[in-house]
Amino acid sequence: MRKTSLTVLVLALGVFGIITTEMGMVGVLPRVSAELGVTPSAAGWLVGVFALVIAVSGPFTTLLASGVDRKKVLAAAIAVFALSNAVYALTTQYEVMLAFRVVPALFHPVFFAVALATAARLVPAKDATRATTTVFAGVTVGFALGVPLTSYLAEHVSLASAFWFGALVNLIAFLGILRFVPSMPVDERASYGAQLGILKRPRTWLTITSLVLVFAAMFSVYGYSAEYLGQVTHMDGTWVSAMLMAFGIVMILGNFAFGSLLRRGPVRTVVAYPVLCLLVYVLLYAVGPLFAPMVPVVLVWGAVHSGGLIVSQSWLARDASDAPEFGNSLFISFSNLGITVGTAVGGWVMAEYGARQLTWAGAGFAVVALIVIALRLGLERGSDRSGGRQAVSPERSGQALGEVGA
Repeated sequence: MRKTSLTVLVLALGVFGIITTEMGMVGVLPRVSAELGVTPSAAGWLVGVFALVIAVSGPFTTLLASGVDRKKVLAAAIAVFALSNAVYALTTQYEVMLAFRVVPALFHPVFFAVALATAARLVPAKDATRATTTVFAGVTVGFALGVPLTSYLAEHVSLASAFWFGALVNLIAFLGILRFVPSMPVDERASYGAQLGILKRPRTWLTITSLVLVFAAMFSVYGYSAEYLGQVTHMDGTWVSAMLMAFGIVMILGNFAFGSLLRRGPVRTVVAYPVLCLLVYVLLYAVGPLFAPMVPVVLVWGAVHSGGLIVSQSWLARDASDAPEFGNSLFISFSNLGITVGTAVGGWVMAEYGARQLTWAGAGFAVVALIVIALRLGLERGSDRSGGRQAVSPERSGQALGEVGA
């Protein structure tokens, strides 16, 4: 049992290293622009290309890796991240750095999908949600500590040191995978057709749509949180940095809180999440210009924001139980699509109506997400009443009904 716990923690460390690699670049773009001699917009492609490659390639690369020993997949993927960070630290060529943003982005959804499925597989079924919540903690710790530490090292030591930090974290995760993750050969791999079959179900597309909307609700506001706090609440740079750090730390606690709620009532938690987002955004709007009340509201916001990851993954996993790794890759791809949509709409609202109105973009996405979730549950109940005419097994139907009534 102790070794299993260490294995799950190693997987969480790997996720931490991946998020630090992916999002840490955001905080060092000005230094990259200056040291590599490129424009800020060109430097921005180092972030945009990474997300775009994940969104487009995720399901396909995960399918291609579905027949390979899971330990080998995890080790190879995290090794690519360690190597890429080393390249960032050593290169002085923008084109080289851009190429090594594309390469790890191809492996990002593979590692994430396999890590989540592996964590759930290594523990008893009743502990699967707790294990995946622990792996997701790597994401929140990455945002809370990995990203700001990368930025700090770039500003106060050197740009190269920031990337060497990322390389070191991923190298430690690589060694941990070699030591603690058992060999997990794939004896009976589901065919590509069987895995893709989950996309033939109308309910799956409603779930995916709600996932995109939830992430759009989250990032249409969070993506411009610094601007909101600066322009609306009139916090200076020091206060904004402190608030974002506190936001990230509270995310860690919120991640485990939502994991606990999911274990007690999965569907209730999924339905409640967009409602909580809506309430938080209304509260943010109400106290926006008020400095002192905004401080505790940011903490509440961070706690609610963190739940979007584990809640959305758990929601999609219901429809992908027969192809969990492919389902996890869909989660990675479509969550990135939601981030892209949300930040685009949030940016438009900022430009057209000002920072004060930003929260209404998130609130609008949350309302639509709640409507789609309700449609999804209605379709499931209708399928149950029709005796499973839409290929829902009696076991799955009974489980779903039990969760709805829980």
